Amino acid sequence: MSSLTDQARPTLSYFTWAFIVTGLGLLLGAWLGWQTTGTVSGMLGVFFICTVLAVLEISLSFDNAIVNANKLKDMTPVWQRRFLTWGILIAVFGMRIVFPLLIVVIAAGVGPWQAIVLASSRPEEYARIMAEAHIPIAAFGGTFLMMVALTYFFDAEKDVHWLRWLESRVAAASQIRGIEVGVVLLLVLVFSKLLPAAESSVFLSSALYGLITFLAVEVIGGLLDKSDETMSAAAKGGVGAFLYLEVLDASFSFDGVIGAFALSQNLFVIAIGLGIGAMYVRSMTIMLVERGTLQQYRYLEHGAFYAILILSVIMFLQSLVHIPEVLTGLGGAALIGVSLWSSIRWNRENPDAELSEA
Repeated sequence: MSSLTDQARPTLSYFTWAFIVTGLGLLLGAWLGWQTTGTVSGMLGVFFICTVLAVLEISLSFDNAIVNANKLKDMTPVWQRRFLTWGILIAVFGMRIVFPLLIVVIAAGVGPWQAIVLASSRPEEYARIMAEAHIPIAAFGGTFLMMVALTYFFDAEKDVHWLRWLESRVAAASQIRGIEVGVVLLLVLVFSKLLPAAESSVFLSSALYGLITFLAVEVIGGLLDKSDETMSAAAKGGVGAFLYLEVLDASFSFDGVIGAFALSQNLFVIAIGLGIGAMYVRSMTIMLVERGTLQQYRYLEHGAFYAILILSVIMFLQSLVHIPEVLTGLGGAALIGVSLWSSIRWNRENPDAELSEA
């Protein structure tokens, strides 16, 4: 695969592999529907569910692609390729297949093979176990994503503000050491108090694990990258950035994987649908990096991080009430759309500044 710094290609060419995987995935979904139901209506039903799941995953992952692109633009071509090959395998097979199986293995106290048998022969029981694990998943993923978003806004060096009246004050407050951690812990305590005692302790402990994971990734990533820089100055954004992006992708995937069980209880149908969506996220990431979109549209990244912040709060709220995943995806896409529109308007009003930045 060529470096992401190569000359930009026609738009559709970025999605070649995504189109191929879509075709193969939908054919596999139709075959699976025929094998499990033996009817044309059943086959079309599974085909439709795979399509809806792919669209759901894409809508939930616009912001994921933008954050990935922000990190990838600073990585060397070698690490870019590693993330877009190894990373996509981890994203598709690890988070969409292995992760749900691990939840059942831990929650039900069965072996991996028994979990696979359970998923294939008793999908309703498998879905029930996944639903019961929703609170710790929401707490862990919500905390991690909230730290990602707040770390972006609580940055004293951040000088480009979309909502200036808010972001300038938040950036100034970043001089208070560890303020983003304090904000997250405060929200975790508030939500834990709203839950029954048994669920409250699970929520609190899972949220703390999410916070510890974020801090550990930051520390380990910094140490690994510093070690790489000692060996080679070209290793900027290497192991640490790769590790950060993998955990970030996992946190984004929690909501989609759990929400997918509302549409299907078949693990393999879910894996097909979400896997198709993950390929489009990969394609969008490559296009954003090659075309320098984040530099051309100055507020696009802001919209993505606002979407991440809202997603993290929604994950917390889902421990109390059910919020449809469609609303979550549409909300994130709307924020990114508004930030894109604001960027285009700024470019038109400041053509000289746009040319000097280019």
